Amino acid sequence: MKHLLSADSVAVVERLACEQTLCAFDFDGTLAPIVSNPDGAVLRARTRDLLGRLAALYPCIVLSGRAREDLLGKLNGVRTARVIGSHGADNGHAHTSRHLVEAWRTELETALASIPGLRIEDKGFCLAVHYRQSEQKAEVRRSVFAAARTLKRARIIGGKQVVNVVPAGAPNKGDALASERDRLHCNWVIYAGDDENDEDAFALGGDVVSVRVGRKRRSHARYFLRTQAEIDDLLDLLVRLREKQGIGNRE
Repeated sequence: MKHLLSADSVAVVERLACEQTLCAFDFDGTLAPIVSNPDGAVLRARTRDLLGRLAALYPCIVLSGRAREDLLGKLNGVRTARVIGSHGADNGHAHTSRHLVEAWRTELETALASIPGLRIEDKGFCLAVHYRQSEQKAEVRRSVFAAARTLKRARIIGGKQVVNVVPAGAPNKGDALASERDRLHCNWVIYAGDDENDEDAFALGGDVVSVRVGRKRRSHARYFLRTQAEIDDLLDLLVRLREKQGIGNRE
């Protein structure tokens, strides 16, 4: 992996500014810092300003594990080409999975009821089992995975102190990203994410600049940012280079 903001990589970002580039971002841990309570996650004022400016210059989407309505509230008025939640699952046939997710929630609530500090978040078209507040995190993680593996037609995705359960066969982040690239007639993509659930997007083929927040050896991402705070530097660079080219959003 190469540091995207290094002198050696700046030519890559310059190329993005010259093309019909889709700019796509995860939310938690990417656009917004990770916090102990996900409900408290917010965009920094500078990030919000830069994201709004970016969306006026490039086709821009936000692609998150959050429920779409929750994500729209977190974006606080920033207008992008699309907002996609539930790890991409609500960008297709998500309505068919609602009853399945309700059944999973009931099963997990029963199986995991005795574990303190656990929170099961129902996002409509997927579940997130948060164990950040649990004291024995490794043991709790194993218990959550064991319970999730008993669910029918489920795909399990790990994360940062969370276990995500999505319908098997539902669109993932890679599927959603490819669909938006085609819909918006883009020939290049930059996607930034920070977690295991972003790997489907990192692995998308074609002219894709995949960026992981935090360097990790086993990742499909080709580039990395050292910290979440560097997202502002990346947004600022993309904005300045596009303005220099005099190219607006051709969406």
